[in-house]
Amino acid sequence: MSYNFYYLCTLKNMVFMSNEFQIKKITLRQLIRQRKKMYLKEQLDKKSQKVCEKLKQIIEQEKYMHIMLYYPLPDEVDVCPLFAEIQKDRCLLLPTVVGDDIIPVTFNQDSTFKEGAFHILEPENETYTGQIDLILVPGMAFDKNGNRLGRGKGFYDRFLQKQPHAQKIGVCFDFQIVENIPAEDFDQKVNFVIY
Repeated sequence: MSYNFYYLCTLKNMVFMSNEFQIKKITLRQLIRQRKKMYLKEQLDKKSQKVCEKLKQIIEQEKYMHIMLYYPLPDEVDVCPLFAEIQKDRCLLLPTVVGDDIIPVTFNQDSTFKEGAFHILEPENETYTGQIDLILVPGMAFDKNGNRLGRGKGFYDRFLQKQPHAQKIGVCFDFQIVENIPAEDFDQKVNFVIY
């Protein structure tokens, strides 16, 4: 068997595996969307409150000073109640999307929002370039090994890869925890998941 033939077979196998992963991810996203539709907004609000209580305990116990949250989409855990708590004595950051990248931006009580990519509200503030201690990461689904399923654009994967020293906490509802998420080389894990 020639080297070229072996290389082509390996490349074909990699493409097949990548396609198989993508099909599994698409199916999993559809499943999670169906699960979300089973809950009323009031039920999701209650679940969000419970998640925020757990996150608040973690933030209070640890010495994280530069914390990146996210502005939630309607179907994500609402972490907005944590904004005021963190702003008291820590630096609060929120993500903005510029091109294909997430850029952290400072946020305070005087910040104003604009609608950014994918209709997500983003603060109109200065870009933050320092170290980030803690990043709360939303996702479509997580497994108990810290694998994350995003919405398919890779924004958080690219961003988290550039933040090797930050503690990364996945944030989701309990019904978004699944047995196994197919992970590829570029997929970034979280340290643990709060739900």
